[in-house]
Amino acid sequence: MDAILAVFRSRPQAYACVEKLKRYGVNASAVSTPTEANVGCGISARFPAAEFARARSVVAAGGWPSFAGYFRVVVRGGSSFVVRA
Repeated sequence: MDAILAVFRSRPQAYACVEKLKRYGVNASAVSTPTEANVGCGISARFPAAEFARARSVVAAGGWPSFAGYFRVVVRGGSSFVVRA
């Protein structure tokens, strides 16, 4: 299953985002940011791609200045790829 990462440059803001996403019913978790993303503090909010629209609204309303963007984690044939979403 593909997932989306909301990448932050601040660890506290990444964790705050995960908690806010959970409060709004998004199945989110804090994960290590893949090095392929080449940005961030090392922690991202991860959620299913199917919940991207709802999660994007929550992130936009959060007003986090350290938010760096979205990346899609694509798993194909046992390999993972990270691309800007």
